[in-house]
Amino acid sequence: MAYSHRHFSLIVVTVLLVIASVAVSLSFMHSTKIFAASNLVINPGFEAGNLSSWSCDAGDVTVSTPVHSGAYALQVTPSSSTTGQCTQTVSVQPNTAYTLSAYLDGPYAYLGVNGYGNTWTSSSSYTQLTYAFTTTSSTTSVTLYLHGWYAQANVYVDDVALLGPAGSSTPTPTPGGPTPTPRPTNTPTATPTPTPRPTVTPTPTPCTSCGGSLPKHVLTGYWQDFVNGAATMRLSAVNANYDLIAVAFANADSAHPGGVTFSIDSGLSSALGGYSAAQFTSDIATLHSQGKKVIISVGGQNGTISVSDSTSATNFANSVYGLMQTYGFDGVDIDLENGINPTYMGSALQQLSSKAGSRLIITLAPQTIDMQSTSSGYFQLALNIKNILTLVNMQYYNSGTMLGCDGNVYTQGTENFLTALACIQLQGGLRPDQVGLGLPASSSAASGGYTSPSVVNAALDCLATGTNCGSFRPSTTYPAIRGAMTWSISWDASNSYNFANTVKPHLNSLP
Repeated sequence: MAYSHRHFSLIVVTVLLVIASVAVSLSFMHSTKIFAASNLVINPGFEAGNLSSWSCDAGDVTVSTPVHSGAYALQVTPSSSTTGQCTQTVSVQPNTAYTLSAYLDGPYAYLGVNGYGNTWTSSSSYTQLTYAFTTTSSTTSVTLYLHGWYAQANVYVDDVALLGPAGSSTPTPTPGGPTPTPRPTNTPTATPTPTPRPTVTPTPTPCTSCGGSLPKHVLTGYWQDFVNGAATMRLSAVNANYDLIAVAFANADSAHPGGVTFSIDSGLSSALGGYSAAQFTSDIATLHSQGKKVIISVGGQNGTISVSDSTSATNFANSVYGLMQTYGFDGVDIDLENGINPTYMGSALQQLSSKAGSRLIITLAPQTIDMQSTSSGYFQLALNIKNILTLVNMQYYNSGTMLGCDGNVYTQGTENFLTALACIQLQGGLRPDQVGLGLPASSSAASGGYTSPSVVNAALDCLATGTNCGSFRPSTTYPAIRGAMTWSISWDASNSYNFANTVKPHLNSLP
């Protein structure tokens, strides 16, 4: 049977379409295979029998058992002063999605990326952990880390993988510091007990000298740089019971997004009969001579500062560091109440830490709603900068009712409210020495949530020693609980310094 020209043409076209389809499919399969196989980690299974390409704490070694695959695995060996951390810095591409994974075996085993976050497990056999992240527009390399926890058993690691396209730059360690430093002497040796509630755990390394020379238990107060009916005073006239004074507030720099400025409020200066920048700077020096620390607070209820990209993050770091140099501030307090970007604010604070050094004080003052879950922006920020974070003074006021760590609802102004909400932070990854209780100094200082200083003391007892508890009792004690904060020193002065004179002596009595 003869084929017509039309039939022949159809056959040719069909064959060509099939060939083209197969070619496209083969090309797609080939590119997919290459991408899936592009593990960017060097010596990922430790099959070299050594720690080549990894930077590890003393005591970390390769072992032949237990392994997940191959002949060798990494043994992370924590001590009383280190987590046994191992890191590797890898070149990556900006604005790109990556997936980090590894098999880990042991108690409190962590896998993460400096500046982005982590995941963890406690397991008696190899368990695969996976952490996905997307690089920022300015990221060209990232530092991966693996570690256990202080004074705990060894952790075993095998088959580490970072999947995604390779970068072209020379790898540079990412902010966060790859090498752990010994934890502060006031940090307890007990390991935080994991609970089902938290979904994120701490980034690795506490910093020995972070927070300068603050005492073990700290009373923080806000000094108001404005007039609102509360007592006015020069900075040098602050009650001696305060250890850490936060100057409220810095202002947004309209010319440099993310940047901040500060100058003495004209209304306050007038109320004080004149208060110059030189007098203010001299007062900070006076407080320093008394062993006090002074930081600049950023934000407040009406604050409009936004750090949401790499440029604004750099502007923030540069401007805060400039204020530290000009006035003598010891650090910064983040009190942004209109949203926060944990990635870029975290980057800003890491940049500031690189400029100011390890004695930089960083405090956060989130609202209660901001710390209900580890998935919230403020909680993520706290965990992302845990290695340089001094203290979180959550505002236990203007809150109404909130969930405690036991899932029950508690009402502001009660001891249970303080202890059950502090428990969320303590179980969610913050160290006890990073948790403080923030309260109004008087009923005039906040619209709701005033709590008698004697109740604040009882809550501190409950958290530190398990005594004087209400109906809620934490599952463990936290002797290193850091202290208390009040809004504000001015309102406390208007109330005969009842808060400072009651709470600080009690802080001194804690273990």
